[in-house]
Amino acid sequence: MSLDRPKTRIIATLGPASARKETIAALYRAGASVFRLNFSHGTHEQHKSVYDAIRAVEADVGRPIAVMADLQGPKLRVGTFKGTSARISYNSTFILDSDPTPGDENRVFLPHPEILEALAPGHRLLIDDGRLRLDVVSVSPGKAETKVVVPGIISDRKGVSLPDTVIKTTALTEKDHRDLAFALSLNVDWVALSFVQRPEDLDEARAIIGNQALLLAKIEKPSAISQIEAIIERSDGVMVARGDLGVELPPEDVPPLQKRIVRLSRLIGRPVVVATQMLESMTSAAVPTRAEASDVANAVYDGADAVMLSAETASGNHPVPAVMMMRRIIDKVEADPLWKTIVAIEEPYDGAIDVPEAIGRAAADIGTAVGADAIACFTTSGKTAIRVARVRPSVPILCLAPTMSVCRRTMMVYGVTAALSRDVTTFEDVVAQAIELATSIGAAESGGRVVITAGIPFGKLGSTNTLRVAVVA
Repeated sequence: MSLDRPKTRIIATLGPASARKETIAALYRAGASVFRLNFSHGTHEQHKSVYDAIRAVEADVGRPIAVMADLQGPKLRVGTFKGTSARISYNSTFILDSDPTPGDENRVFLPHPEILEALAPGHRLLIDDGRLRLDVVSVSPGKAETKVVVPGIISDRKGVSLPDTVIKTTALTEKDHRDLAFALSLNVDWVALSFVQRPEDLDEARAIIGNQALLLAKIEKPSAISQIEAIIERSDGVMVARGDLGVELPPEDVPPLQKRIVRLSRLIGRPVVVATQMLESMTSAAVPTRAEASDVANAVYDGADAVMLSAETASGNHPVPAVMMMRRIIDKVEADPLWKTIVAIEEPYDGAIDVPEAIGRAAADIGTAVGADAIACFTTSGKTAIRVARVRPSVPILCLAPTMSVCRRTMMVYGVTAALSRDVTTFEDVVAQAIELATSIGAAESGGRVVITAGIPFGKLGSTNTLRVAVVA
């Protein structure tokens, strides 16, 4: 085992270009720590095959690897058209209704009664990733009359985005329920919930998941922004999903929102992922644009725990070079003295804190003060390692956990190296295991110092209450 991961984690989406074990192994060697299964595509049998390949790679490398199941969420689409499409003209009237017959240049079926119930005059509808825009003029039972603001060709089953409308519907569709049950049967480590609009959207998924996985809230709806702090509080982690967010919001609004969400997630203490179109040109080109390289770097400077590749690794022509490129950008930023200043400048605590929070903060402070080589967290749930990680210490964070599932979950957290712990009866046992891990990965040598946190009594959730500085013999 060695320190071969960038501190800012890389999430690689797997798909047709990367589903084989050999490619997954290459992506891991290139720097990926988390693999995403996108349940918007593929069958359960295909996902199981990919999952088994990931676990085979994990066994080969002897290191925990995290798997994220990303649920599709409610996909809103228009119906069909006579001749498959129609051209709608600027300033013309266009009707969305509950009539399932094929549409034309004047109207189309909207197979979502919940949308027709929630629309109000002035609301915008964005069709086909925002290529067309309709503004609602009036609403009556089963019908919405709109004015065409951005014209063009509208075709069968194109997606509908609703930046101004909160829909009274569950965040989990029937498909999501099936996919979630299957993902949990695989023992995935994280579940990403799509199109979260309000804190309550997380409750249904949480009730099903229990303690089987951690829950990631994808922020891709403007309606989520007004309750963003409560959503972050109720989640185990957050994803800034800029694709759909960028469709429903003006492009200039997305960068400050990204910074705000990353900052809030750090303040609250939740791992945060920045995703979508980070190295998009590498789906076809061998190198990214300079703007894309700056985009990845900006997320790292913001203090994101992880950055994610989507089509670049799932279906692109250069999946492994994309991860290699992302890693080079991360390594360059993390070696920049300015980065250390930026990520440390935000004090990640506000108001009164409990004992485990105080221990996590103190571990980072003492580690810096004594020039420690590593901070080792002996933890049952992994939360202590997450608490330490949000301070962004400059030394490795070691997570010693009793189960592989906890080790895997921390692979999406900034700077954590995880390993299975053995049963302990005394704090000396804890110290011995911490020093063993620190020396085995090359973080500490004889005479070095390791800051160690643990909870007494051992094995009790939420009991972190002890801190010690140990010297490597």
